[in-house]
Amino acid sequence: MNAAGFSSTETRAVASLATLYLVRMLGLFMLLPVMSVYARDFPQASPFLIGLSLGIYGLAQACLQLPLGMLSDRVGRKPVVIGSQLVFLVGSLVAAFSGTIWGIILGRALQGAGAVASTLMALLADVTREHNRSKAMATVGASIGVSFALSLMLGPVVTGWAGLKGLFLAISLLAAVGLVLAMWVVPYPLTPSRQAAPPSRAVLKQVIRDPQLLRLDAGVLVLHFILTASFMAVPRVLADELGIPRESHGAIYGWLLGGSFVAMIPLLIFAERQRKVRGVFLLIVALIAAAMALLTAWTASAAGMALPGGWHPGAVAAFVALAMYFLAINYLEAALPSLMSRATRPENRGTASGLYSSCQFLGAFMGGAGGGFALQHGGLAAVFGVCAVLATAWLVFAFGMKGPQYLRSITLNLLEEGPSAEELSASLRALRGVRDVVVVAGQSLAYLQVETHFDDTDLASLPVRLV
Repeated sequence: MNAAGFSSTETRAVASLATLYLVRMLGLFMLLPVMSVYARDFPQASPFLIGLSLGIYGLAQACLQLPLGMLSDRVGRKPVVIGSQLVFLVGSLVAAFSGTIWGIILGRALQGAGAVASTLMALLADVTREHNRSKAMATVGASIGVSFALSLMLGPVVTGWAGLKGLFLAISLLAAVGLVLAMWVVPYPLTPSRQAAPPSRAVLKQVIRDPQLLRLDAGVLVLHFILTASFMAVPRVLADELGIPRESHGAIYGWLLGGSFVAMIPLLIFAERQRKVRGVFLLIVALIAAAMALLTAWTASAAGMALPGGWHPGAVAAFVALAMYFLAINYLEAALPSLMSRATRPENRGTASGLYSSCQFLGAFMGGAGGGFALQHGGLAAVFGVCAVLATAWLVFAFGMKGPQYLRSITLNLLEEGPSAEELSASLRALRGVRDVVVVAGQSLAYLQVETHFDDTDLASLPVRLV
């Protein structure tokens, strides 16, 4: 095994979970560029109800992420993943055969009941070592970004060819593919996810009282509020303020997101290698606040000032702000899950992931409903203005965060005639400086994540040998 790279189990886990995330989020994101156009044809449709149809998914997710994350700590990750994916499939079919805006809202709520994100994050953390976890989370984050980019190009094509019903049927097909992946490709953790942990209420209390986790939970709530709310306004900026035909929006999104991926990867590498995670994180939060403020000012000044054809003389400023926005979104989508997983222990990881994902999807719900309300009553500048204020508040709140603790990985051979895997795991966890232990009895191996001050000689009394 190459300590600097993924093991075979880690490779399979990262690839399968990233693919599952991709097909799942592709179905969800394909709605973003088309709902505001096609849903307005339904009776009683309004900007607020269209925003609600986008965000109601997040409300259902927010209500169920924490219970399902806690359940996964007790019964295992894969049963929860499979069941949640099945519910998502049912919700997609309900939406496909609905003929009213309220039927779409109901279908989206049922989609959200398949709340699997927290369990997938916990499963990914379970099967990756600490020094690989950032790369694993970044890979999954990148898959979400790729699905976002593809969806903005594919959504209008599928909907133009088959209508909104056809789009939801396509989403149902993607959900079925995800179910197959969950059942037969996604691996089980190396050790059972059940832990000798305190009662769930005690674990939840511990997670809620952790200031580091609270800052990350608040951050992901604001991030997804901005992501959903802004997408109620960005397509209108391109179409109405800049006069760009809707069929050309996909190419613009592709260029913006492609450029942000290229810029994001060196930032992630620099932050980890130079141990500047906190500083780069705060810089990126400031970047998204600046982008929203610039878009607020631009849309406020653009009214009535467009040139013939809809082109505004300050269009370059709009594209600069959008480039800043997409870079920040992609970086934070990759960085936040990694920071969250590194701030938790295995015994409360599912619970912490559940709370984190609940905040994430609550932000999406609030962003959809709030963005639609702001658009209906205040216009484009109101949408971006609310996002700018929230991003600034996030920056202030995040200033007190700590950078991640840097650990090192140790691989041990298990000697014959030793204690059981459970007894050895307990003995290793009791050593000073040990943060995480995975014992693979069938391979006679144990993997440790230890703090930098850990003394290897403390292992001398145990039936193990350093590899």
